[in-house]
Amino acid sequence: MTAWRDVEQAAPEFAQRVRALFEAHRHQTVATLRADGSPRISGIEVVFTDGDLVFGSMARARKGADLRRDPRFALHSATVDPVEGAEAAWPGEAKIAGRAVAAGPITDGPDGDRFRAEIAEVVHTHLNDAATLLVVEWWTPAQGLRRVERE
Repeated sequence: MTAWRDVEQAAPEFAQRVRALFEAHRHQTVATLRADGSPRISGIEVVFTDGDLVFGSMARARKGADLRRDPRFALHSATVDPVEGAEAAWPGEAKIAGRAVAAGPITDGPDGDRFRAEIAEVVHTHLNDAATLLVVEWWTPAQGLRRVERE
């Protein structure tokens, strides 16, 4: 898997846009897998630091238990609606999927677990400059950055 620094090195402008979407709001959403395999959605805060994407889970929180049992996750940036009449200025939304690696206890704040993301896929969905097409850009370690436009 891949650290955030690898995304930044491979596709710097794309990584900058995705990071800006995650940093624009304090709260994001994470999907984890329950013991029975069904999905769980939880609120989360993420931080980009020293080339890594890290996040935490409070002590005894279900999302932390999910990640310790099955490290697969999907993060979603905060979602905001395009402003009517200014759709081309909409920054879009971002998603990051991969595996969470235990990175020790949280050292500042409440007790909990810290995780580092090993990244499998990064996605930025937005509109084209004319706001006439949906643009989906995604990056994977194996295939790099790709892009499609849809009506």
